[in-house]
Amino acid sequence: MYGYSADKDAYLKRLRRIEGQVRGLQRMVDEDKYCIDILTQISAVTSALESVALGLLEQHLSHCVAQAIAEGGEVATAKIREASQAVARLVRS
Repeated sequence: MYGYSADKDAYLKRLRRIEGQVRGLQRMVDEDKYCIDILTQISAVTSALESVALGLLEQHLSHCVAQAIAEGGEVATAKIREASQAVARLVRS
């Protein structure tokens, strides 16, 4: 079981809302809406996705990584490395 399991329904709800925003973006492009309005909506979608990512990261650290650290050894080292790489990807995006 993963750390986000308790909040799975909330994450799915947020992702469905984001999916709706993306469909709205497609509609805006299809309807030739003003560029700045589209860019504003893209910024909102990006922010929403980042919020989901940060929530998942926090739960991963407090559940999966914490559990691996309790086990110790190479399992802990691997989980910490994996989490560091995930943070690096988020920072680059």
